[in-house]
Amino acid sequence: MQRIRVKMIYSRPRKICIDFSSYNFTYLLLNLPITRVNQVWTVDIRYKPIKKEYLSLIAIMDLKSCSVLDWSLSNTTVTDWVKRTIRGVVDKYRAPEIINTDQGVQFTSDAYIQYIMSLGLTQISMDGKGIAIGKVFIERFCLTLKYQKIYLVCQGSGHEAERACREFIDNYNNRRDH
Repeated sequence: MQRIRVKMIYSRPRKICIDFSSYNFTYLLLNLPITRVNQVWTVDIRYKPIKKEYLSLIAIMDLKSCSVLDWSLSNTTVTDWVKRTIRGVVDKYRAPEIINTDQGVQFTSDAYIQYIMSLGLTQISMDGKGIAIGKVFIERFCLTLKYQKIYLVCQGSGHEAERACREFIDNYNNRRDH
């Protein structure tokens, strides 16, 4: 390849969390029987393209019922937005036993970890790098939302995206089989 001057185009591996020693949260869901509602929540953030910008969607799902407990759209992905959304769900349903996330910067920040620890008995579970098996239900939900609603309907503003998300999540929680 060097002789004929061919270069490979690839994305460099990126480190999601800068300092792995600052947190030590393992994956707690391996072989865990999920038997009741509010035992395990899973949280994910996805980016949704809207016109020339991106909106961020956070969704919080209960793994037993597979229903989306709450969601929020924002044009930023700051940790305060994540905390505020989770606080709203905790106020409504009470804190779960386990919250499972990936290793995104919002979920490895000191502010997020301190908030979850302040809930009392709630444990933090994190998927390993490149492993999404613990969040398979919310990953599937986010992809379905994106391909069955957002890409088909939303061509305009954030208000249009919010309305589309609200319609889809209402259908997902109340009418769709899980």
